[in-house]
Amino acid sequence: MKKLFKNYKSTIILLGSVILGGIIGVVVGPKSSVLEPFGKLFINLMFMILVPLVFFSVSSAMANISGMKRLGKIMGSIMLVFLSTALIAAIIGTIGALIMKPTSGLHIDMFKSLMKTAVGTQTSEKVSFLDQLVNTFTVSDFVDLLSRKNMLQLVVFSIIFGISVSMSGEKAKPLAHLLEAGSVTMMKVVKIIMYYAPIGLGCYFASMVGQLGGQILNGYLKIFILYLILSVVYYFGFFSLYAFVAAGKNGLKTFWKNAVTPSVTALATCSSAACIPANLETVKKIGVPYDIAETVIPLGANMHKDGSVFGGVMKITLLLGLFGKDMTSVSSILGIIGVSLLVGAVMGAIPSG
Repeated sequence: MKKLFKNYKSTIILLGSVILGGIIGVVVGPKSSVLEPFGKLFINLMFMILVPLVFFSVSSAMANISGMKRLGKIMGSIMLVFLSTALIAAIIGTIGALIMKPTSGLHIDMFKSLMKTAVGTQTSEKVSFLDQLVNTFTVSDFVDLLSRKNMLQLVVFSIIFGISVSMSGEKAKPLAHLLEAGSVTMMKVVKIIMYYAPIGLGCYFASMVGQLGGQILNGYLKIFILYLILSVVYYFGFFSLYAFVAAGKNGLKTFWKNAVTPSVTALATCSSAACIPANLETVKKIGVPYDIAETVIPLGANMHKDGSVFGGVMKITLLLGLFGKDMTSVSSILGIIGVSLLVGAVMGAIPSG
């Protein structure tokens, strides 16, 4: 028992604090909002360090990578894994929607007033696909890179900057060492902030449960339940499969030993960007090589969001159901899968996209 607690001490403490927070929220109700500032303190700290953490991590990994051939291999593997797992998520979500038919019984009249409000707030500005693509990967001013809303653009800049340092050879070695030192220092900052995680996440969950309670619109209830079912199946089933494929039984054991902290952080913040610090710290504990970890985590937070893929499937399913469109045709199924893949790749890595 002592050995179990020693190996999983941080996980047990974090889960215990979250469960305790949820219980407090249920018992105290809306009054638990008094704890919200303590929860927001943790989340704001995580968001606050994102820009320097991503810059130093990615640029340092690129500057110290052992040759462009290895970089090409890493990037190729990233794209293959990202696309494959996102496609699996999209197919699972679509199959779940077709089986459970969560929009049965819904009608567009139920949402007319909401749609009128939404239409009234839309702007008339149209952006072409190519312009949108440019805006997705770049910003018009350097200072815009200092916002967590432009994380993908920051990752792109950091990759280019790091590669440029590497290509500059011996003259840029001091800068490469500086980037590496910055990366190590930022990970120490993450470690310090994570000491507060049990208190911060516990208070945040207490406030969230106390204020929201059972406030789920009836029109979305079936879709919400389906989303939860798919998320649980994918998280426990397919994450275990991926870990086993990667490193067998040892990989499976190591993954679940370290997965709780980033998972709970994701659940609390609803943001893959906010999970970057926790994920970086965790993958290094697992033993993922430095250059792979520093490249994959920031890119994955912005371009590989299987939860957003599920969300995309649910949103498209809701719209098709409201307008009485057939979801069983081949074209509809391919459309659902295709659009949900795009949603997972381009949706912002912050709450609400």
